Formats: sequence, structure tokens, C-alpha cells
Amino acid sequence: MKRLMKTLILSMVIGISLAGCTQKEEATEVKKEKVEDVKVVPLVDEKENYLSAVDVEYAFEFAKSLEQFKSNEKLGFRTAGSVAEIETGEHIGEEMKKIGLVEVTKDEFTVDTWEFEKADLTFTDANGEEHLAVLGAYQVNFDTEGVKELEVIYAGKGTAADLEGLDIEGKLVLVDINQREEWWVNYPAYQAHVKGAAGVITVQEAGYGEVDPDALNAQDICGPDDAPAFSMSQTDAKGLKEALEANGNSLTVKFDAKSTVTMDGKTYNYYGKIIGKDPESYIILSGHYDSYFAGFQDDNAAIGLMMGVAKGLIDSGYQPEKTIIFNALAAEEWGVSNTRYDWSTGAYNQIFNIHPEWVGKAFANMNFEMPAYEHTTQDEIRSVYELNSYLTEFAKDVPRLSEVYNDGISVVSPLRTWSDDFSFGIAGVPALRNDFQDSEFMHSHYHSQFDSEDAFNAHALQFHLNLYGLLTMHYDTTAVVPLDFTMRLNALKEEVDATVFEEAGVSSDELIAEIDRVLAITKEVNGNVAQVNADYSAALSKGDTDAAQKLYEESRELNSGLLAAFKYAEDQFVRLTWEDEQIFPHEHAQNNIENLAASIEALSKGDITTPLDEHLYAIDNNWYAYDFDKEVFTYFTDYVLKAPKEKLMWGEGRIVDHEDLFDTIHSLKAKSEQADADVSTEIETLKGALERQIKLLNTTVMDETESVGKLGELLSELK
Repeated sequence: MKRLMKTLILSMVIGISLAGCTQKEEATEVKKEKVEDVKVVPLVDEKENYLSAVDVEYAFEFAKSLEQFKSNEKLGFRTAGSVAEIETGEHIGEEMKKIGLVEVTKDEFTVDTWEFEKADLTFTDANGEEHLAVLGAYQVNFDTEGVKELEVIYAGKGTAADLEGLDIEGKLVLVDINQREEWWVNYPAYQAHVKGAAGVITVQEAGYGEVDPDALNAQDICGPDDAPAFSMSQTDAKGLKEALEANGNSLTVKFDAKSTVTMDGKTYNYYGKIIGKDPESYIILSGHYDSYFAGFQDDNAAIGLMMGVAKGLIDSGYQPEKTIIFNALAAEEWGVSNTRYDWSTGAYNQIFNIHPEWVGKAFANMNFEMPAYEHTTQDEIRSVYELNSYLTEFAKDVPRLSEVYNDGISVVSPLRTWSDDFSFGIAGVPALRNDFQDSEFMHSHYHSQFDSEDAFNAHALQFHLNLYGLLTMHYDTTAVVPLDFTMRLNALKEEVDATVFEEAGVSSDELIAEIDRVLAITKEVNGNVAQVNADYSAALSKGDTDAAQKLYEESRELNSGLLAAFKYAEDQFVRLTWEDEQIFPHEHAQNNIENLAASIEALSKGDITTPLDEHLYAIDNNWYAYDFDKEVFTYFTDYVLKAPKEKLMWGEGRIVDHEDLFDTIHSLKAKSEQADADVSTEIETLKGALERQIKLLNTTVMDETESVGKLGELLSELK
């Protein structure tokens, strides 16, 4: 019955009027029209042909077909370098050929591979009945080599304080976790590891997997493979905790688990092309095909969307000006062991190591994530700063579907690090994606076994098929990449906190003046770009191929210059916080100065609570100092500061600095219990940190000023 209802929904969506085609029969007639019958097709007709030809049912069914490949028979999983992932890639490659993409290519790259076969835990509950709990897993090495008896104990949240006094040597440690609001799984996992535990079993209190008490959750481990971790549902954990309580917090269980990480294995990215009149100018569409569990939204539906756009363009007879690349990426969920930046491995390798020549030739990367669900009532496109105005204008003309996104489309910037587009962006390819990150789905279904076709919205997928197919065609009618540096420069200026600068004695005058000077240059460049693209689009619409070709050839230097300026801006201005949020370089020291100064002021007045509760935790990664041993804190600090390039990947060079306040925080925590505590030593330590951060702010502002000036020089050459 469910399948019948889904077919009815799909049929209904296909028949919706989008561009003057009101009957499904009419859509079929347009789809069958031969390209050779129409030598010059007005752009509006090409759009209508695409909207009529694109097939949401095809996209859905192909997304579903990916689920046949899995590592874990009970839970799914197509993980980095696994047999299931490689079989999925072959399946996608064959489908690319089948629908008519050409030059289908299989790109090999090195990856740490993960096979998760099983994790079955059996225990006797408080009623004396045997209970089987099927666990999820993280990317670690753990093999019981058949059923093995292990002791389990409960340890709260798995902090250093929670483990204090517990004998966990060789045992499984059950811990509660909220990875969204507290800390990532690697911290309690490694904390238990250094204390000799056999592994931890995490239970999501909140943050992820909130859809159902039976939900399991899986995330990238962001840590070493020898600190094992598994995931248990709230339902199973409730029974296990009751049994533990009845047995004095110790229970022998039977565990049958096999999770295998292998270093330096292989996996593959796939891509196919629709070759345009310019074979060396690219529009890249992408999505990843590895997954946790069945991964219907994340990211089967994205592959379905990408393939649906490809098939729709081909079936409509569209003949592009530029070459359109459809890129299925492996190893997005994980791919490198023991690093902070262990996701987007496939995308990073694709654009930095396998095809760096795409940089400077690619107009855009459109990356897709979880596109078959209405995350909010307003559809969002998240992009690099420079594409915001172009996309905002484009979005006004996207056909609406009354069933979804009643509040229209918004464009937000900058990119975030959670998806593959970030790697393309920092490499120098102007990137965007359908946004998903601020939705309830992230709390409820994301990375759980409930990310299935039950969360499928055919109207949302149809909307995105329409949107990104039309956007591909829209890009195809631009002679030069439509980059506007205004938003980035204004954002840089807005993120200068005048109060912090004044109190630190650092001047921002030269930076602001240089930004204003370059903004004036940008305005002139924008006018040139807009005129060239308007003339080119008009020539294409009229069928004046000679005029269009002439404009295109004459604008190659402008196009190359814009892309070079964009790459320079990404290199100079994109930095990350210790929580992977994109910032401008000066914001690192600016934030630290504000919190250090406030802490010193409060401590000088005898107030220890305010620095601990409001300020010190906000400096770099020092919030982890509150709950975990120094060995754990230092380990996860050093694996960013001291790791080789191949471990850091897209995070290399993006962290500006680090202030280690571990000892100061613990000293203040101890003294907070004392009356009239002497905190002069801690104040002096923080003053030293403040002095370093003021120097850092001064240096980064000078560097930013110089970089803005250099950007201005690059743009001046394009006026």
C-alpha cells in the first residue's frame, strides 16, 4: 500500500504544470522531440523542454537502487573503501553510460577504508530475559572474532570526573552523549581508551537521532582507530541500564562485533560529461554516494537528483555551451583516520589531487545533500560570497511548486564545512549547495536508520530537479563566471569589532580604507561582467551564434582573471574556528581578546565564576579542558597543530592559532571553591595570553590589509 501511494504521489508531481505544460501527455511529446529537428531553440523553449523531460520517478528509483549495496546486513552502511561502496560506484558509473553521459571516468585515490559488518550485544535484562541489541558503529578497529564475553559498566557522560574511581580496564563503558550541544564522540572514546577500556558504547541523549527512542546514530569519529566506539539506541540502553543498576553497575554481556579500518586503501570517484561547445569550460554537479545506514536522504537522493538532472538535460535534447560534469564522490562521511578533518575526503582528493586542472576552468560546483525533504518552508541555496547576488537574482525566476517552499528561495553565504562543496570552494571553484543544516531533520533523522524513504518528499525532489537543472542552463548562458566580491568585502568590514580593536590598541583604519577602495573597483568590474553576460545571453537567445562566439572568445581573459581573484580570496580570507566554522583571519584573535580581557577584568574583582562560565571556554578549543584529562585535551589539540598535510586535507592552514589554557582553567575551578582565593598567578597567565593575541590581531590585520590591496590589484586588471 505504501508503494502504491508513493507511485500516486510521483505521478501527481510529474503532471504538475511548471512552464505552460499542463498535461502529462504533452510532457511526453516534448520529451520525444529530437534534437536534430530543432537547429536553433530559444532559451525559453529549452527550459520548458527540460522541465517537461525531467523525471522525478527516475531520480527516486535510482536513489533507491543504491541501497542494494551494504556492508552490514542489518543496518546498511556503504563506508569509505568498503566493498559496498566500490560496488555502488560501479553501479553509478554504469548508469552514467546508460543515460547517455560520455567519457565516464573512474578516478582512484588513497583512503583509509572501513568495513562495518556487525555489532550485536546480548544481555540479560532486569527481568531475567535475554535481550539482543543491534549496535551502530564508528570508524574503528574492533573484532571479537566471534561471540565474546565482556563486562559493561555505566559511566555517565564519560568525562574524566565520571571515570574517576571506576575500574574500566578491558571493559565496555556505556556513556550518554549529546554531540550537538556538548562534545564529539572522540573525547569520551579517547578518555576511556587512555584508562584502558575495551571500548565505549554511546547513547544519544539528544542532538542527533531524536526521531525515535529506537534510533541509532553514527558520525565520523574524528579520532584514532584504536579507541573503539559503538552506538546504542535509547530503548536498548534503558534496558541495559536497569540491568546494570540491578547488578551493582557491572554486567557481563555477549558481544559479537567486527569493525575493520585499513590504512592506505583505495576507492573511486566517478564522473560523466555532457560535452559542450567549449570542452574546457566546466559546470560541475556533485553528490556523495557513501552512507551510514540506508542513507536515503544522505546521500542517495542527492545522487538521484544529480543523475535526474543529467538525464533530464539529455532527454530534452539540450546542447550545452560549456561541458557539464556529473561527479559522484566517494568517502564523504569519512576517509582518513585520526584527524579532525576526516570527512569530505573524496571531494578534497578530486579537486586538489586528481583534477586540480579543473580549477580555473570550472564556472561552478553545485553540490547536493539531502534534497528530497522539505527542511524548512523556504528553500535555501548556500554559496560562496561571490555567487550570492547572481543566485538571488536567478532564484526569482524558478518555477514554484505550491506543495513545498511556500516562502520561496533564499541565498545564504558563506559555505560551511559540513559538505563537499567546501573543498571545491577553497580550491578555487565557486561552489554552492542546497542547504539542509539548520533543519529539524538534522536533529531527528540524520545519520540514523530512520533516514529512509519514509522521509521522502517527492515535491521537494521535483523542486530541486527543476531548480538545479535550470540553474545549470542559466550558468551555461554566461560568458564569464558571475562573481561579485562586494559581499565578501562588506562582510570582512562588518566583522571588525571596533570596540575590541580600540581596547586592544590596534587600528583598523587602513583595513577599512582599503576595503572601501577595493569596493569601488569591484563596482566597475561588476558592471563589465554584467554587460558581457547580458550581451552573450541575448546573442544566444536570438540564435546569433557568431556574435555569441565572438563575445565568448573576447571574454576569456576576464573570466580567467575573475577565477584567479576568487581563488586568491579563498586562500587569504577563509579561516576556521576550532569548531570548523568559517571566519576571517582577524576574527580568531578578536574573539580571544574579547574573552581574555573580560576574564582578567572579572578575576581582578574576585569573580572566578564569570570567566569559567562565560569566557574561557570560548577561547579556541578550551571548552574540552573542563571535562577531560590533559592527555586527551593535548592529543586532540596536537592532531590539528602538528599533523602532516595529508591528515589535515581541507583544514590545512585554516586554524590561525591556539592558546592552551588547560592548567589555568583547572586551577580556577579548584580555587572557585575557596573563599578569597588568590588568583594573581592566573591573571598573569591570562595577561600573557592577551598580549600574544593582541600581537596576533595586529599581524593578521596587516596581512588582511595587504591581501585586500592585492585583491584590488587583481580586480583592477579586469576593469
